[in-house]
Order: sequence, then C-alpha cells, then structure tokens
Amino acid sequence: MIKGILFDLDGTLMDHRAAADAGIAAWIADHRPGLPLPERAARVWAELEDVHLSAWHAGQCDLPEQRRRRIRGICQALGLAVPDDLDAAFAAFTRHYRAGWSAYPDVHAALAHLGGYRLGVLTNGSSPVQTAKMRAIGLGELGPVLSGDVLDGHFKPAPASYLAAADRLGLEPGAILLVGDDLVNDVTGPAAAGMRSLWLDRLGMETAPEGFARITTLSELPGYLSGHSDLG
Repeated sequence: MIKGILFDLDGTLMDHRAAADAGIAAWIADHRPGLPLPERAARVWAELEDVHLSAWHAGQCDLPEQRRRRIRGICQALGLAVPDDLDAAFAAFTRHYRAGWSAYPDVHAALAHLGGYRLGVLTNGSSPVQTAKMRAIGLGELGPVLSGDVLDGHFKPAPASYLAAADRLGLEPGAILLVGDDLVNDVTGPAAAGMRSLWLDRLGMETAPEGFARITTLSELPGYLSGHSDLG
C-alpha cells in the first residue's frame, strides 16, 4: 500500500521551462540591448542546462562552475560577448528566472486531496534553490525537498537516490509513489529501485512505456490513487 508520494519539481509542480525561457530572453536583452532575440536561444539554453547539470551530478564540476559553463556556452553559441564576471552574469539570469516561478494551475487543488500521505519532493536541482522555489509557489510546507546534494551525492536516476529519499521519508521504497515528468528519472528509474512510479505527461503526446501508467494532469492523481486499490 502506498503511504508516501514523492514529486519531481521542475516540469511537475513548477513550470520551470517557461520561467527559464523567459529568464534567458530577459538576460540576453540586458546583456545586448537592441539585439533581436535569436529564435534558438531558449533551445540552446535548455540543452546547456542538461549538459552541465549532468556534469555537476557526475562530480565533474561544482555547482558554480556548471553555471559559469552555461553562461559561457550561450554566449559562444549565439555570438555574444562572454562576460568577464560569469558568476555575476548567472546571478542576473537567476533574478529574471525567479520572477517567473509559478506552480502549474492544477497543483494546489490536486495536493489538497492527498491528506494522509507523507509527501516530499525528489529533484535533481540544487536543494537551496529548489527549497526557495517551493516557498515561492506556495508549497513550502509540503514536505522535505531532497536532491543529490543532501543525499550523499546521489542524483536521479541512480538507484541510491531513490533509496536515500525513501529513508528520509521514513518509508520502504515499495510504499512510495514517485510522480514526475521525466521518463527515466521519474518513471523507469524509481521502478528499478523498487518504488512505484507514475508518469506525468503534461504534453499528452506520448505513450507510456509498457507496464507504466500515465496521467496528463495532476488533477488525475487523486482519482488514480483511489482507483487502484493496491496504491491507497
């Protein structure tokens, strides 16, 4: 029986992509006033995020360095001058990014129906930043915000990340359902570690892998739980 639910954060509870896209557009406008925004700016920024966050997760660089690499990378890709102070440049991006933090419209109503479950967040972002996001979107009291930087360096989809998160929640992995938008990190990864998982496919454009369930909005979560007797 499911006793706890872990949520991914970015793309699941908070619209990270919209905030990041708007943030990098605003940063470019500040950095190079009058320059038309290149159409590929948001895509390049998302790709750099994936590459350099993965390098941080793998221990190939520290958190500040992955941020510097992203600023340097976006400038080189778009033909912009590379700032002398990369840390200040990323801080400027972050100010714009934070302005866009918001929960998806379905989040608060769905969570209101989950009384009785132990709740928390399992994310691959920096725990201090992710905790700040949770407060900003009105979910600061949801439960622990867990990431590799507080789980002995174990990030999703490493099996140890799910086991460590279950331990922090005080439950066996099999008593936890992980809900998230990433097929590897939030669906097949936790399942391989003995957790239950549910794919949140907000775009509604794909078929779930065989043997895994899919919802397209968190509004479906309470019904999904009540409709599966082995989960609740």
